[in-house]
Amino acid sequence: MNSHEISLVKTSFAKVAPIAEQAAALFYARLFELDPSLRALFRGGDMTEQGRKLMQMLSLAVNGLDRLEALAPAVRALGMRHAGYHVRDEHYDTVGEALLWTLGKGLGADFTAEMQAAWARTYWLLAETMKAGARDALAMQARSAVA
Repeated sequence: MNSHEISLVKTSFAKVAPIAEQAAALFYARLFELDPSLRALFRGGDMTEQGRKLMQMLSLAVNGLDRLEALAPAVRALGMRHAGYHVRDEHYDTVGEALLWTLGKGLGADFTAEMQAAWARTYWLLAETMKAGARDALAMQARSAVA
């Protein structure tokens, strides 16, 4: 990612932060609309709390974009945990679509095509890192099952 993309993401996230609770609610509503089967992954959990966790993770990621080498281990570990929640690779596509849709709703006309592209690049960078962590977790599970 270049510094301009990072700046776009950080600036736009600062505009979303004050409406974090509403943004999280919009995100999960859209996510479950796109793929109702994903609701089962949350097993009746507190979606308000889940929304807070989502926004905290996004904040951590956005603030760490200019230090990706330091951010990557935490994102990879998150992917490892998500493997235990039965998150599959194709779920990341749906999450990305829901995230971009939510940002568009929350930012309105401020969510320009350039900003959307910067967010898409950010999301896919993070998602690919999480998927790598998930693959590591699954490989470790397979090795321990054999041992």
